[in-house]
Amino acid sequence: MNTAHPTTTTPQLRSRQHQAQRLLDYRFTTRQLLFIGASLLCLTPFLSPPLALLLGLLVAQFIGHPYLHLNSKATRWLLQASVVGLGFGMNAHSAVQAGKEGILLTVASIAGVLTVGVLLGKWLKIDAITAHLIAAGTAICGGSAIAALSPVVKADEKQVSVALGTVFILNAVALLVFPAIGQGLQLTQHQFGLWCALAIHDTSSVVGAATRFGPEALQVATTVKLARALWIIPVSLGTAALFNTGNGRITIPYFIGLFVLAMLVHTYVPASQPIADVAVTLAHRGLTLTLFLIGAGLSGNVIRAVGWQPLAQGVLLWLLISAASLWAILAV
Repeated sequence: MNTAHPTTTTPQLRSRQHQAQRLLDYRFTTRQLLFIGASLLCLTPFLSPPLALLLGLLVAQFIGHPYLHLNSKATRWLLQASVVGLGFGMNAHSAVQAGKEGILLTVASIAGVLTVGVLLGKWLKIDAITAHLIAAGTAICGGSAIAALSPVVKADEKQVSVALGTVFILNAVALLVFPAIGQGLQLTQHQFGLWCALAIHDTSSVVGAATRFGPEALQVATTVKLARALWIIPVSLGTAALFNTGNGRITIPYFIGLFVLAMLVHTYVPASQPIADVAVTLAHRGLTLTLFLIGAGLSGNVIRAVGWQPLAQGVLLWLLISAASLWAILAV
């Protein structure tokens, strides 16, 4: 009787050996080595979020992103993990209070920006889908809103690219200029955190700018921004009705639930403090790397592909929400 155990067939074994050999023989290009080195630098305490963004922009213009096809997924997952980690450094009671204070401004700004965005799109003769994506990205949460609404309106690749490019360009500017404006106007940390959450597009740039201003600004900004991100759901449903596409495939930001869970653990489980400290440190490093990757994705080709009309719409909407929200915050 044959008692031999089944073994891997010779072709399968050769295939695995061949794959292992290819991995061992892989040679990195100079561009790849420089990119990996810059990425590792972002994980150290020596590089702040704004400097990481600038480094990414320099890489995009002079070296090029060797893994550009992976950039979108990498930035999305890294940002979400970083936001969850930041939850371990926040207090639930303070977050609820900040959320209550920001809700009226959130509702008013989302409705106002979406309305003005549609009108600007018609005035600048931008196609309706691109104009709507830029308006939604400005009103809610930048690239996340654009990614969520794109399948709902059945946007093509060019429309999505133009909208994302517009938002990411303005994100880069906001991260650099908002802290300087806040300091020049002598805003409190609470005021600046609220202003960041209302006026800056992407969560990554909101957190990066608020981090530079102080811990209270970071807590307020993150809480209000994530509460704002939940408006993706009703806006997606309204968009489906507006464009007569049915409900489509609506992306729900589940990572916000994990952020809330992390915040609750930090608030009510004192024994979690050692883990929380590590999670927050890793979150800040992850956020810095996220901003580097965003900058590295903004090549000259991406910037040129946006065109002046979508960029004009994005700038005008951004100035509107920045000025209106700052006036409302200072008037309170």
